[in-house]
Formats: sequence, structure tokens, C-alpha cells
Amino acid sequence: MAESSQRKLPPGQRPIGSILRWGIDHPGIIQENPVIRPENWTLTVDGEVETAIKLGWREFLQLPMVEVVRDFHCVEGWSVLGCRWKGVPFKALVERAKPREEAKHVWFECADGYTTSLELGDLIGDDILLAYQLNGEPLLPELGGPVRLIVPDKYAYKSPMWVTGISFVKTKELGYWEERGYSDTADVWKDDRRAKRSILRF
Repeated sequence: MAESSQRKLPPGQRPIGSILRWGIDHPGIIQENPVIRPENWTLTVDGEVETAIKLGWREFLQLPMVEVVRDFHCVEGWSVLGCRWKGVPFKALVERAKPREEAKHVWFECADGYTTSLELGDLIGDDILLAYQLNGEPLLPELGGPVRLIVPDKYAYKSPMWVTGISFVKTKELGYWEERGYSDTADVWKDDRRAKRSILRF
């Protein structure tokens, strides 16, 4: 999405002033706003890959970093404009893990028990980040810190908080909200909020 288009809201969205709304309205699924000290955080990358990876905080900070300004859209209809995210491009992990040809999907697990998945092809854009900063500050625990995924053109339930595990997989599994009727594609520009069919696993 071109930078100029970021000022255009997707259908059904309204702007609000603070992304803190997300942390207030959506505490952790199992544990409310798990507080993870960065030095105790680890990220495991495994599944159908040539090289499994386990990163601590120091190793994570040594990966390539980028900063992007993108809007943040909640499926409930609110958006926060012009969020300045900094983090590791997801494609940098792809380059290191080297997914096998049969790995078409990516499964995310979080410290609070939340899960979601995306197609690998949806995760290689330049603005798809494992973010650890927002607007120049460390990502607060209530916003998913120390590290969360950011997928700007998907509703926020596809940008999981407190990410601790990433698996490249052959077969899609629907995550927490997708199993409860939310769209698996979650395209904000198509107003794609609810599942159009009742099949939960495919």
C-alpha cells in the first residue's frame, strides 16, 4: 500500500486518537496483558524449514531493522493513523529459516495462548514487521511488547501480540478468532470481517 493511500480509511473504519484502546479492550486471551521482560523473552522459529531458529532478545536486536509508518485497523471499526513501527522485517526471518517449498502457511503462538495464521505470501511485504517499538518507544506490554507482529492491511487480530513461536506449516490451521467466526483473510480494504463459510479447518 503506497504511503499516500494510508490517509484513506478502509470501509467501515473511523479514526481514534490512541492505539492504547487496543490494550484496554483486548487483554490477553488466557493471561491479561502478560508482562515479559525483554531479557526473558525468546522466539522459536520452526516447522517446515531448513534452519530452525531460537532467538533471545540480544540476538533479535542484531537482526536487520526497518521503520515504517502505517495505520492500524481493528475489526471493531476503529483505526489509529500514522503509527510509526520499528522492528525486524518478517522476510528477514524467512531468509534465515529458509522455508521448504511445501511450507505455504505460517502459524503464530503467543505468550497469552493466542494463535493465528497467515499465508506465507501475505508476510513478505516490506511493511510486515516483528515490531518492538511504536512511535520511538519500546512497545508497551498492553500493546503486545516486547514483540508483536504487524500486518498493516489485515485487521489487527492478524497482528498477534506477545509473539513467542512461529511455525512454517504445510496445512492451514485456523487461529483463536478465526475459529470463532472471524474472516481468515481479514482484508481491511475489502471490509472482510466475518467468515463467509462455516468450515473451520481446511
